[in-house]
Amino acid sequence: MQLFYAPDITLPQYTLSEEESKHAIKVLRLSIGDTLHITDGKGNLHLCRIVSDSAKHCTVCVVESISNFEKRDYNLIMAVAPTKNIDRFEWFLEKATEIGTDSFVALETEHSERRVIKVERETKVITAAVKQSLKAFHPTLEDMTPFKRFVSQEFSGRKFIAHCAESIKEKRYLASTLKAGQDAVILIGPEGDFSAEEIAFAIEHGFEEITLGCQRFRTETAAVMAVAMVAVVNSVKL
Repeated sequence: MQLFYAPDITLPQYTLSEEESKHAIKVLRLSIGDTLHITDGKGNLHLCRIVSDSAKHCTVCVVESISNFEKRDYNLIMAVAPTKNIDRFEWFLEKATEIGTDSFVALETEHSERRVIKVERETKVITAAVKQSLKAFHPTLEDMTPFKRFVSQEFSGRKFIAHCAESIKEKRYLASTLKAGQDAVILIGPEGDFSAEEIAFAIEHGFEEITLGCQRFRTETAAVMAVAMVAVVNSVKL
């Protein structure tokens, strides 16, 4: 299946952007009568037939639509402190999109190594992962957000903070405490971890302390581990 992303798709006909038209006609060598799939990133998957094979203005006709394609029964928000090396953060965005994540938040913390991201560039990484992994839901990405502002918001479902500091209570293993079907917000800190004040602030606002195992992970590895654990917990319903 060849999947294209078009958040502005119109029915019954739609003309791909020049970039996507070139990819369909010049790279994939599709022509009139061939079919491809388009998603709007909101769960709608459209089977389309090419009616004009212009390399600049490829036009398709929608012949079948599926709503909520492979919709998961849980919502996952990953709030992660971007790494100093942006490539590592982009690797996380790619893999987490492939596994299954609904929203990303670039978290600005006391020990953050990076305090600026290029949302447009990082969104392109997410879009590429959506197309590669054949997803019909496109995760959102929120720009750098101060830790306390984000933690103070209201969220549905369970709220977790993963950290390496000592804890008064025994930290729970994420895969053991999360239940299938539960929405979750997970905080992952920078290489220097969250500060003691941030951890206390999160706990005061209802976040549960968790561990991802006995190993010490890099930020992006810990974040991917968390997403994978959530997916595995929910796989029992498949």
